[in-house]
Amino acid sequence: MSPAHQRQQTDSACGCGSGCSTPPVVSQPVVSEAPVIESRRFRIANMDCASEESEIRRALEGKAGIRSLQFNLGARELAIAADDPALQQALDAIRKAGFKPEPLSGAGPSATAAAAAPPPGFWTTWGKSLGALGLAMVAEGLAFALPDSGPVKVLGMALAAAAIALSGFSVYGKGLAALRQGRLNINALMTVAVTGAFLIGQWPEAAMVMALYAIAEAIEARAVDRARGAIKSLLALAPEQAEVRQSDGNWERIGVKTVAVDAVVRIRPGERVPLDGIVTLGQSAIDQSPVTGESLPVDKAPGDEVFAGTINQSGALEIRVTAPASDSTLARIIHAVEQAQSSRAPTQRFVDRFAAIYTPAVFILAVAVALLMPWLMGLTWMQAIYKALVLLVIACPCALVISTPVTVVSGLAAGARRGILIKGGVYLEEARKIKAVALDKTGTITEGKPKLVAFEPVDAALGQQALEGLAKSLAARSDHPVSKAIADGVSSAAQEVDEFQAVAGRGVQGVIDGHTYVLANHRWIEERGQCSAELEARLAVHEQAGRTVTLLASSERVMAICAVADTIKPSSAQAVADLKALGVTPVMLTGDNLATAQTVGTQAGIAEVRGNLLPEDKLRAIGELQQRLGVTAMTGDGINDAPALAKADIGFAMGGAGTHTAMEAADVVVMNDDLRRLPETIRLSRRTHAVLWQNIALALGIKLVFLLLAIFDDASMWMAVFADMGASLLVVFNGLRLLRQRTGQ
Repeated sequence: MSPAHQRQQTDSACGCGSGCSTPPVVSQPVVSEAPVIESRRFRIANMDCASEESEIRRALEGKAGIRSLQFNLGARELAIAADDPALQQALDAIRKAGFKPEPLSGAGPSATAAAAAPPPGFWTTWGKSLGALGLAMVAEGLAFALPDSGPVKVLGMALAAAAIALSGFSVYGKGLAALRQGRLNINALMTVAVTGAFLIGQWPEAAMVMALYAIAEAIEARAVDRARGAIKSLLALAPEQAEVRQSDGNWERIGVKTVAVDAVVRIRPGERVPLDGIVTLGQSAIDQSPVTGESLPVDKAPGDEVFAGTINQSGALEIRVTAPASDSTLARIIHAVEQAQSSRAPTQRFVDRFAAIYTPAVFILAVAVALLMPWLMGLTWMQAIYKALVLLVIACPCALVISTPVTVVSGLAAGARRGILIKGGVYLEEARKIKAVALDKTGTITEGKPKLVAFEPVDAALGQQALEGLAKSLAARSDHPVSKAIADGVSSAAQEVDEFQAVAGRGVQGVIDGHTYVLANHRWIEERGQCSAELEARLAVHEQAGRTVTLLASSERVMAICAVADTIKPSSAQAVADLKALGVTPVMLTGDNLATAQTVGTQAGIAEVRGNLLPEDKLRAIGELQQRLGVTAMTGDGINDAPALAKADIGFAMGGAGTHTAMEAADVVVMNDDLRRLPETIRLSRRTHAVLWQNIALALGIKLVFLLLAIFDDASMWMAVFADMGASLLVVFNGLRLLRQRTGQ
């Protein structure tokens, strides 16, 4: 398996408050081989950063009886699967680490809990911080106006202490817990810095630093929520109720969660489609852009599929529900994106490892400044300690650690808006390295909806109608596009087929009226020894015209030729041109005959075309492309091309809307069958990577400048907190730029 497929989890070193909160993260089970035990959910209000997940995991290491942990940081929830004694021990360990788990109803973690959780009130988000800022300003004013007044000093210290308690209670709780356990995170740094400043008489600054830090955290949290909200907004697409036909023929609006599969739902013009289904009555245009990213509405008629969250524009429709609300295409999109957020990008893992070393190193540097500056630079002990405390505040790794998750989530959300589901930050970053793209033909480059254009009898012993009936009987049992074209293209009635079997890469076979027949491609007929010079000549005419040839044969001879034609998608040639402009080599890999493949390849602008490939041949071709060209992507339907999709560095599934297998098999799912989404994904990956490193450079550059100022020049705690806050906000808003750009640009 390629490095891009190795989904790794690395603990973050950031321990800051809500401003560094990362998107919902679902961790892997701690003990996968243990029996399944029902999970119980807990809300942990002060768990809002990836490093705090790591702290809880470390606190629970070695605890017997814990089967699995599932974290949802966006909702501040933890689901624990454990027996009762072990659960109690786990909760005690979590409390000892400085967290407060509160039980929630329900057995398992909700996939949509983050979006469903009520937003925090004004007092929780802003009120405490603004109140603390007011008290700190009064304390600062008293210290400035009456510095020598004893009673005023006592009052000012009390106000400063109240400001620190009001804005920094959570920080102190987590900081003291971290210090007790020998861990150095931002909460520990802030706890030491503010306490030290207060004790050496800089209580106005200590209060102001804590109040400003809390406000900065609230601003950052609001900004980060924009990135997370871009994904949460998917949840609002599907209505909560549906108009369902009852057994007595009347219509009643009920909750979508209670609507059963095969129920009939009515959708009025202007309403959103509540559930996935098949149109049974009516015609209308459907705006599918919320799900597939298509810019133009799609006409729907009886027999067509519609997806939850799309918008019915013109006419009333009745649909038969094909999936419950929990398994709709929209629900699977949301699940895929939530799962994607749990996969850390390579840059994010690097930053986490760097920050884990950076924070203790800065703490050691601050201690060295406090101890050595009086000897080396003639400072007083109080001046040296103050410099060390300023250093701790400036060195906060918050900006560095938050720079990556907000950028990755923004990139994932920008792709989702265009109908590109990228199933992890690792694939979002790795896509920029793609050097070759292997493209399946049918359904990827072509429409995938071929039509029967010729049916030629070869065996004169049976009439045309009888031969068509045999062909339709076999074709009707297969879901392959070519078989469907044959079944739809002949008018004869189908017969009963026994012992039906699909042979991968070759065709289908079955027994009709006691005789075995096959509906086979050219390769299989050759393998059966049933080709002749005359037949080859007839087949060559169709193949040179770009048609796919399927042959009806008995055990003894070929009986009929079925010629099927597929048309190239209007977007394919443009997509191939865009890939070439990005320096990516397109290669067609298809099981179809080489002549047909070359005709389609010429129309699409693909120079390297390989035909007559079985699944194992495609697998070998991917390996050869990886060795010759480098990082290789495979694009297919996620079913027949599963081995090649797994072998490729990144697998793209086309047409994921409504297709369970495609969404599960691939690393990137293109919801609307538009091949132009491939170059868009590569461009998005390159932009995301650039923004990631811009943020790292900004965070470290600003830190370095102010660290030097703190050591060799005058720098106050005010300057320190503004440097930290400024760096954090810069990287957050820089990451959010990805949401404002069109993915196709």
